[in-house]
Amino acid sequence: EEADRAIRVAVVGRPNAGKSTLINRMIGEERLLTGPEAGITRDSISVDWFWRERRFRLFDTAGLRRKARVEGKLEKLAVGDTLRAIRFAEVVVLVLDATEAFEKQDLQIADLVEREGRGLVIAIDKWDLIDERQRAFADLRERAERLLPQVRGVPLVPVSGLTGEGIDRLVEQVVYVHDVWNRRLPTAKLNRWLGDMVERHPPPAVSGRRIKLRYLTQAKARPPSFVAFCSRPEALPEAYKRYLVNAIREDFKLPGVPIRLMLRKGDNPFEGKKRKR
Repeated sequence: EEADRAIRVAVVGRPNAGKSTLINRMIGEERLLTGPEAGITRDSISVDWFWRERRFRLFDTAGLRRKARVEGKLEKLAVGDTLRAIRFAEVVVLVLDATEAFEKQDLQIADLVEREGRGLVIAIDKWDLIDERQRAFADLRERAERLLPQVRGVPLVPVSGLTGEGIDRLVEQVVYVHDVWNRRLPTAKLNRWLGDMVERHPPPAVSGRRIKLRYLTQAKARPPSFVAFCSRPEALPEAYKRYLVNAIREDFKLPGVPIRLMLRKGDNPFEGKKRKR
């Protein structure tokens, strides 16, 4: 059933990063206005599309531009549309220009995707213009890890809207991130993992009292969201929370998706219920 539903995808990025050319290449039709003039796609257009028997609903969005550059009502609407498309999407493809990737605005858009809880794949477009590809890719990977720690391991896919290079790989990664975004982890496995983590690196003592982490469960998917029960949730340092989130991502292989971790006071919430029976 999951495979029958369309995966909702938004393609976003700065104006003139090559979004519409990329979508036209993906669907094999000149459905969208494209041109060298930044901001030629004035609104969001949705396109239904099949790839290897999977159905997609693609949203092309007007390029997000710096707020200061938003002139006139039309452009204002377009930026609002991009936010709506991100909220509508399950996986967001952020298109970066290979010749000027990871500019401040690219990072702001990636941060917005993470805050909205969507899966993320980064398409490095205009790859046909790059000469020393191996070195360029290693450099981009390093920058992604350093500048976007909140979506560590996010897939980076070099593509060319012009030649079609990398398109299949891009869509494979969209499907993969969609699966990760929907993933549910068994509670027993999470708690065995939590026991190991706490043994290896116990939570610090705050005001002389050790914080006890007692139980971990996944509250929901889309994005993966977890609840940890502990003795003093308000005292657990942010750095330790980050350590747990990074370790969940690494050990359970959850790249490119936001991970939420909430803290609650108490023990195993199900223990009392079992005893009452």
